[in-house]
Amino acid sequence: MNKEAQLGDWITQDPMRMQALRVAAQERLPNWCIAAGFVRNLAWDRAHGYPHSTPLNDIDLIYFDADAISENRDRDLEKKLRRLSDVPWSVKNQARMHVRNLDQPYTSTADAMSYWVEVQTAVGASLDDNGEVVIIAPFGVEPLFDFTITLNTKRPKPLDFKRRIAEKRWLERWPQLKVVNP
Repeated sequence: MNKEAQLGDWITQDPMRMQALRVAAQERLPNWCIAAGFVRNLAWDRAHGYPHSTPLNDIDLIYFDADAISENRDRDLEKKLRRLSDVPWSVKNQARMHVRNLDQPYTSTADAMSYWVEVQTAVGASLDDNGEVVIIAPFGVEPLFDFTITLNTKRPKPLDFKRRIAEKRWLERWPQLKVVNP
């Protein structure tokens, strides 16, 4: 089985993740996925042989809609999603995030993800019209299986990178990980 299929299977077998994907899919947001720790943590847990998933601080639902970039829309979506499910939603339209990040405008959700600080964080999952898991990964999924945390050369901010590793305690939780490009 290839790594993308393996990742899809792990997500499919995780009831909490599938429920979150189903709830998010109901919103019919353009170019959406749930990304970051939602996928990264699951992959690192399985690669480390952990039988249970690491609890998530939030569920990062991202999408790309250049015609509706209001931050208020995202707050309203978060409120709605929190009423539908008992998880801490964080919703961000990637069509406006380039302003905060001082980048050129992004062209899609995957393009926006390609600027995230760590390569391994830039992986998301969504559901297709048949309810099947679809993986969105601008750098591919292989880095999730390499036991690495890699600084994204498109976002060369080593201080942010090191701070995130320390604050999130990734090396404590997943001790087999190695830091690349500090």
